[in-house]
Amino acid sequence: MTDSLRVRAPATTANLGPGFDCAAVALDLWNELEVSSGDDKPDLDHVGVRAFARLAGLDGRRFTWTSGIPRARGLGSSAAVIALGLVAAALLERGRADPAELFAEGLELEGHGDNLAAALLGGVCLSWGRQLVRIADRPPAVPIALIPETTVSTAASRESLPSTVTHADAAFTTGRATLLGAALAGGSTELFAEALTDRLHEPYRAVSAPLLGAVREPFPAGALGATLSGSGPTVIVWARDEDAASCEAELAQRFPSVRVLALGVATMGAGPAP
Repeated sequence: MTDSLRVRAPATTANLGPGFDCAAVALDLWNELEVSSGDDKPDLDHVGVRAFARLAGLDGRRFTWTSGIPRARGLGSSAAVIALGLVAAALLERGRADPAELFAEGLELEGHGDNLAAALLGGVCLSWGRQLVRIADRPPAVPIALIPETTVSTAASRESLPSTVTHADAAFTTGRATLLGAALAGGSTELFAEALTDRLHEPYRAVSAPLLGAVREPFPAGALGATLSGSGPTVIVWARDEDAASCEAELAQRFPSVRVLALGVATMGAGPAP
């Protein structure tokens, strides 16, 4: 191999409240990978290297990773790394990268597909089983990320979820998930604001992500709602377009020890870096 290849993949925020393990949005925050010729021995414990090896050989290749996405913060860093490995291998071996095919390959490494779908496709995505679909370029609100210094293990966060929930909580979340799908597909700000409440996972995960409750008491002016990003601890505040700047400023003032970042939506998924 003589030519190098540089690819990038976006951060993602998953669940969006009631869209547990299904809904995700790609964010304009990126990890990158450069694959070049070299004699370095690849780290076979690196999940991105293992993703690459599913589609292409490792011999004679050097992997240089650049991380712009904070790790273990609920912003899909592992999904982005898996997407990078898969896309780079597909482009080098086949000259093309089919998201549906790569999604099926990556599921065995990622475990659940919400973040991976958005990392591969960009925009607003839904996934179920081995299927994925992009339903919109953008959500009907601006995502403002509040990123604490603390980290959360996804595995530990999942262990905090109960094995059963009440019928009332299941019905509540089903109703909000239906609203969420309609809001995302139709671009309705009003429906989106009504959808951003969950009883399936957020109440249990909030114990290790107290920022969610703090943001909601009270909501900043112009905010439509707030959701835990993945398993946390990052919280996404969703603001109307016209109120995003003032909402970001209020949050930065209220939470000086937290990184507050208004993010664009990545309408492109993993692919060659510009």
